[in-house]
Amino acid sequence: MEHNNTYHELRQQRDLGDIISLYFDFLKQNFKSFANIFISYNGIFMIALLVVSYLLVSGFMGLANVTTGSSEALNEEYYIYLGIAGFLFLIVFIAVGTLNYSLASSYMIQYVEDQNSVEDKEKVWNRITTNIGDILIFMLLLFVIYIGYMVISMILAFIPVLGMLVQYAVMFGMTSWLGISFMILLNENKSPSDAFIEGWALVKANFWKCVGVNFILGMLVGILLLLLITIPGILIGAYSYISIEGGTDITTSITAKIVYTIGVCIFLIIITFSQSLSQFINGLLYYATHEEMYNENTREKISQIGEGE
Repeated sequence: MEHNNTYHELRQQRDLGDIISLYFDFLKQNFKSFANIFISYNGIFMIALLVVSYLLVSGFMGLANVTTGSSEALNEEYYIYLGIAGFLFLIVFIAVGTLNYSLASSYMIQYVEDQNSVEDKEKVWNRITTNIGDILIFMLLLFVIYIGYMVISMILAFIPVLGMLVQYAVMFGMTSWLGISFMILLNENKSPSDAFIEGWALVKANFWKCVGVNFILGMLVGILLLLLITIPGILIGAYSYISIEGGTDITTSITAKIVYTIGVCIFLIIITFSQSLSQFINGLLYYATHEEMYNENTREKISQIGEGE
């Protein structure tokens, strides 16, 4: 394999600032390579998101066009559109989230093994298929944990100011724990329960670093996401303005339905891609906290130096 890029060593002890800087260096180096893998394995889900977008747009445009004298049957038809779209979106979103969580984690592991941007997408995919059973169990446990988090959040909501601060700390800590545990699952071939236990040990030893990194990078990724969302926003806004100025009834226009469907679909694809960007954050935390606790890479390098002498 030809090494055209400078490899960024992930298995290294780093403070909060170093991790944030490394994140953007890693993203800059690997964005194109990962995007190709993302598109390759998300193709069928992009089609599903297009269908969901069409149903959502059809439902909302139909309701917008309904007049007071319209029949209840017509109203029901559009509500059915929205109901089906909502159900499909939930199913697709869970499937896409699982896939892209896995793709990002597997990509980072392969990046460390190859010490270069990943060109062989099959290696990334094979790691996922090999661990598909544990991944599904992990995701089921994740939903249980999220239910517990929602209960805790509702309790903290009754505590003014302090409750909100604690809630944010719990949220970012939990995000770190789940992401790091998933990296352990794929990289160390541990069972889901053992991965959660090991992940908690790493997060507990570096809690405020994990919270700080997820808070800062989460905010920056969120800003980037907002900028990307302006793409479909401009598309829909520009078309709507031109159509209204031209006297077109956009609630019944086929062209409007196509434009809005494409715009909503682009928006949903950007949201799904951001799931991978978020997991990259926890992947970096995994390698940094793991090295800080175990010093495996440092000992390996010292051993290599000793053998060289």
